[in-house]
Order: sequence, then structure tokens, then C-alpha cells
Amino acid sequence: MATGTITKRAVDAIKAGTSDLFLWDDDLSGFGVKVTPAGAKVYLLQYRVGGRGNPTRRYTIGKHGALTPDQARTRAKQLAAMVEGGIDPRQAEDEAKAAKVEAQRLADERARLEGELTFSRLAPKFIDWYENDRERRPSSVALARLVIDRYLSPALANKPLPHITRADLQPILDAIPSHKRGMRRAVFAYASTLFSWAMKERGVVEVNPLRAMAKPDAPKARQRVLADDELADLWRATDTLAKPFNAFFRLLVLTAQRRSEVAGMTWAELDRDAQIWVIPAARAKNKSVQLVPLTDAVIAELDQLALAVQVKAQVNDLDGIKWPKLGHVLTTTGRTPISGITKAKNALDKAIGEARGSKEKPAHLEAWRIHDFRRTVATGFQRLGVRFEVTEAVLNHVSGARAGVAGIYQQHDWKDEKRAALKAWEQHIETLIHPKDASNVVPLSAGNQRA
Repeated sequence: MATGTITKRAVDAIKAGTSDLFLWDDDLSGFGVKVTPAGAKVYLLQYRVGGRGNPTRRYTIGKHGALTPDQARTRAKQLAAMVEGGIDPRQAEDEAKAAKVEAQRLADERARLEGELTFSRLAPKFIDWYENDRERRPSSVALARLVIDRYLSPALANKPLPHITRADLQPILDAIPSHKRGMRRAVFAYASTLFSWAMKERGVVEVNPLRAMAKPDAPKARQRVLADDELADLWRATDTLAKPFNAFFRLLVLTAQRRSEVAGMTWAELDRDAQIWVIPAARAKNKSVQLVPLTDAVIAELDQLALAVQVKAQVNDLDGIKWPKLGHVLTTTGRTPISGITKAKNALDKAIGEARGSKEKPAHLEAWRIHDFRRTVATGFQRLGVRFEVTEAVLNHVSGARAGVAGIYQQHDWKDEKRAALKAWEQHIETLIHPKDASNVVPLSAGNQRA
């Protein structure tokens, strides 16, 4: 084993042999240069950590040429100091490499989180899934979009879903005014559904943070019922609305069906001869087919809508009005159901206020919602002596007398009773609009009631 002072001249002078050759430095213990049979010259440090009982190891410092002997010596001294301190340079290097790999992995994961898994990237995918899963009702999908766009996205848009916690979500709920209990509840529910989807369908989160949060209090049950004079003023004010929104509000009052069901009515669901409207299960909120008898006033409204279709199509039928077989009944485009219902209601409220007061000082109705029509009709039925079971059947409620075991074994469709109830309600509306005909209103007879 050759020894000497490692200098450039000394290293250059070493000739390759048939096996590895070494030159060990006289001044710095363990510092040396290795010359391979191929002529490569490499600086190294030979060391032993922890005393003579431990194995000797070698650490490659670098190639001659890329490093000068002085540079290699400086590095060897640094490594020797590590060994003196009980640190294995090779182990330290391996750990540094592992740490670098882990840092890169974390950086890649962070980039993925900040890209693919941000709320703004995943929310549209959730909406697509929600809309197509179980054939959700359009109103439910619309509310999901509103919750995400108005409440969740502004606060969470750039935050990776796996990093969203209760601390991020609670302020969103707290910011919703206390009187908007229904919206608080909706935001909580749709956020929970979104995280459940992310956990079960996508596997991008491990827990649903909403599970650890208290569900907001349910809104108080609404009690709003339109009084007779309010209903009459509302009906008259529909004359100020553009078609078909005037018919939309009248049909809501006359049929007591849900807003989405009336707005989405199609000609294929209607039978003029049988005077019946069949709402398919796919469009009914409770997924139960609903038979709605058509009274004379409803048929008159539908006749006017059908006539408008004929006029637009330039059809002159000598046999009278024919209802179309296809298409939406209430439409402004001819292809889709009506939209802009909120705008139409605002116009209706304005017309009512001006009619009850004046344009300068309108006398608006107490706040009301479209859904209040159903409660108003149910209350009107009670005044007219309609049986509770019939009221439930008209409203298509699967509750009370129609729920549980009774609902399974009681399959009567109440069609005739519903027709009588809606006819009595139609007559009541007529007397509100034309009070002189009040004598025509006859409550359902006692013989039609069951104790």
C-alpha cells in the first residue's frame, strides 16, 4: 500500500495496473486516491465509525480532474470531522438522498392537491355526479349549485379538499344570517353530501368534516296562508303578467301541485277528454304517480295555451282547439320549461302592491312564497269540508293517513273525491273574483264525508 503526500504531480504520475491501486496521504489519515485498471482516478476517504471493532468503510469524494487534490483534501477533512463526531458520512448521504426524495414526493403531492384536488376543480365533478345520480329533481340540483357557487366556493375555491376542516366550514355557516335557517341547513346538507362523495366515490378524503359538526337548527314550519282577499288580488294581478306566467300562477292556485311539477308540465301528461293530468313518478317529489283531475277553469287555461301553439304554428282547425301531443305546456322557447319564475313573482308582487295601494305608495302583501299556495288550498279544503285523506291525495303527500301500513294496503286513488274537492275549490276562487256569485259556492255535502 503506497503512501505519500497527495499532490497533483503525485496523482498524475500514478500509472494504471491490472488491479486497483491506492495512494494514501501521509498527513491526513484515511485520505487517498484510487486508480482503476481503466485509468480512472478517484479521491476517497477510508474510515471506521465507533472504534476498531467496527468495519472499515470507504466514501467516494469525487474524480481527479473534476476535483483538485486540495479540494478533495478539504472535503476529506470535513468528512473526517463527521466521523470523529460519530456520524457515518455514507449513512448521512443516504439519509440526505432519502430526505430529498421525500421532499420531492411531498412537493409533487402538494402540487397535485393544489391542482387536481382543489375545491374549485372537484366541485363541478360533484355537481355532475349529483345531477345524474338517482335522477335528482332539477330544483334539488339548482339548490346544490347555488350552495356551492354562493356560499362554499368563495371561501374554499383554492383549498385542497383533503385539507378542508371544520375550522374552514364553520365560519361559512356562521356568516349566514340567523333568520335564514333554511339556507344554513341547506349549506350544511350539501357540503356534507359533497364530502361523502369525495370520500366514498373518489377516495380523496378520509373523513367527512361535517360529521363532527352540529347540524343547524331546522327552520320553523311556515304557517303562511293567503287570506281570501289576498288570493283574489293575486289572481287579478296575474292579468298583468306576460304569457305563460299568468297561466302558471293560476294553475298553481287551481291544482295545488308543486311549483316544479306545474312548471314542467307536458302536453303528453294531459288528457282533455278524460280531464286528467298524470304527473309521472319521475317528476313527482315523492316519486309517486299523481292523478290530478282537471276542472273547467284549468281546462280553460290550457285551452288558451294550446290555442297559442296553434296560432304560432298557423294551424286553423275547424273542429276547435286541439291540445298538442308533445312539448312543454308552459314554455317561452318552445323547447324547455319556463324559467325566470322569481322574476315573474317579483312582477306579480309589484302589480298586487300597486293594485292594493297605488303606484306611488304600493300596499304589498305580507311576504309569501309560491309553496304557500299548497297550504292555502289545504286550509281552504278544510273550510269546505274536504276529508283529510282527500286533501293528502290532492297534495300527493305520503304522510299521515297515507303513510306506513295504511299506505301499503290502501290503494284507492281518490280520483272522484279529488275532482269534487278541486271543483269546490274552483267555485270558491270564482266567488272571490266575482263576489256576486257567492251563492254558487256549496261546501262538500256531509254525505261525502266519513267520520
